[in-house]
Amino acid sequence: MSFDRAGLEQALSERREVARVVVAETSGSVPREVGAAMLVWPDGQAGTIGGGALEHDAAARARAGERGLRRVPLGPGLGQCCGGAVTLLTEYWTAADLGGIEGDLVVRPARTEGGAMPLAVRRLVADMRSGAAPPGPALVEGWMVEPVTQATRPLWIWGAGHVGRALVEVLAPLPDLAITWVDTAPERFPDTIPAPVTRLVAAEPTVAAAHAPVTAEHLILTYSHALDLALCDALLTRGFARAGLIGSDTKRARFRSRLRDLGHADAQISRIRCPIGQKTLGKHPQAIAVGVAAEILSAPMGTAEIRDTA
Repeated sequence: MSFDRAGLEQALSERREVARVVVAETSGSVPREVGAAMLVWPDGQAGTIGGGALEHDAAARARAGERGLRRVPLGPGLGQCCGGAVTLLTEYWTAADLGGIEGDLVVRPARTEGGAMPLAVRRLVADMRSGAAPPGPALVEGWMVEPVTQATRPLWIWGAGHVGRALVEVLAPLPDLAITWVDTAPERFPDTIPAPVTRLVAAEPTVAAAHAPVTAEHLILTYSHALDLALCDALLTRGFARAGLIGSDTKRARFRSRLRDLGHADAQISRIRCPIGQKTLGKHPQAIAVGVAAEILSAPMGTAEIRDTA
């Protein structure tokens, strides 16, 4: 987990102050890991630290103005079955606070009394400035240390219809994905788009495809079979890490034949997975999105290519 600056920026764009509750330490069986966080404001919240009684209690305390560190034994304290304990840090952020963050590491005192930065924390900061990989989120001698979210997997979603919207809704919260969402006109997109997602209006999507990184993953689900085919052709020419195409077994067979006629080899055509998702989950847009999300989470970059199911 890491510090989601984009999500906090979005929340602060609509309100003056937002409480942030982050899991600072854990012991035993707990619902979420260190670094899991949620944002809380008077009439809403975003993110999760595990749900249930822990989250309900933490949100209520944040709205009441509690701040600083608090250790919560989940069994005796909240009657939860996990049996472990979590230490929560509750703090309040404004746009000015967020603007003061520099670099890829967010470091601040977790205790209200503050104090000088400990030597261990100074060493972590110095190591990062020297090129070391960012540390994981941790509470270090009373200071909270969190790397800033850095999306490492470019994912292009082609189409803003029902399935495209369901995919963005499910995939946008995943911290590793840098999502570019493409369609042919602005009115095809919803009014509100999650902060980490980049909207790209492209009257000619195949031209945009030529500018996608060759390391990108693609999900093709436009309103037009002709456009789907043109995008498959463009991406096979451009190169990609993985690609998936919405459709049926019949669509896959027809596209295979047409892409072969366009000069693409079977081995390359087979790199485009069709259908996407998991058939056993059904064809509802959210069901497709859940199946695709499972595939993405279970196939990190660097693993074998996704082949079609023929």
